[in-house]
Parts: sequence; C-alpha cells; structure tokens
Amino acid sequence: MLQIEKERADAQYSIGELASEFDVTPRAIRFYEDHGLLAPKRAGQRRIYSPRDRTRLKLTLRGKRLGLTLSEIRELIDMYEPGRDERPQLSRFLAVLQSHRASLLQQRMDIEAQLTELKVFEKKIRKQLKRG
Repeated sequence: MLQIEKERADAQYSIGELASEFDVTPRAIRFYEDHGLLAPKRAGQRRIYSPRDRTRLKLTLRGKRLGLTLSEIRELIDMYEPGRDERPQLSRFLAVLQSHRASLLQQRMDIEAQLTELKVFEKKIRKQLKRG
C-alpha cells in the first residue's frame, strides 16, 4: 500500500486533473490538503500538485476504502522515506489493519445480535396480529 510510485519528478497536476483521475471532487482534495495529506505548491490562487501529492492522494483513497481514519493514513504515509528500512512502517500498518479487522468483527457480531433480536420481535408481533 505504502510504497511511493516512481514518476517523472517534474510532472504537475491541477486539482481538476486529480479530481477527474481519481473520481473525487475538488472539495475532497482540498479536504485532504487541510488534513495534511497533500501539500501542493501555489501559483497565485492555483494549486499545483506534484507526483508525490498524486501518490499520496492515491494512498489516501486506498486507505479510506480499507476504512482507515485520516490520521492513520497520514501516519502511515508520513512514515515512508525512500531508501529507508520499511519494516517499521509495515509493522505499524499491520497493527492498524489488525485493529480495524477486530473492530469490524465486533460490529458484525453486534449486527448479528440485533438481527436475531429483530427476528424474535417480528415473530412475537406476527403472533399477536394473528390472535387479534
């Protein structure tokens, strides 16, 4: 998830180009920028995104699909440094994934319990309606 892609270092992207490429709104991109995930250069009012920003956006969206929080995503992305040992980053990523999995499993158990309880109530109500 976290390895930065190799791209032309001098490539530049507008907010519209990134929004179109990743099927998100410019507002979403500005939101990620406000949360420290992207850091475009400015040319007046215009934002100029680098290949690094593009990759960080891609990783942010991937993390969101996994259900990670923006702070978890930022922490994991910020840990990446080219040429450095990636084991600390991978270990942290694994811990985040395990925690998220445990949370989802608990939510699933809670939903199953609620569905069972709903079924019991529906059965009781149907029985009362038949008597009624």
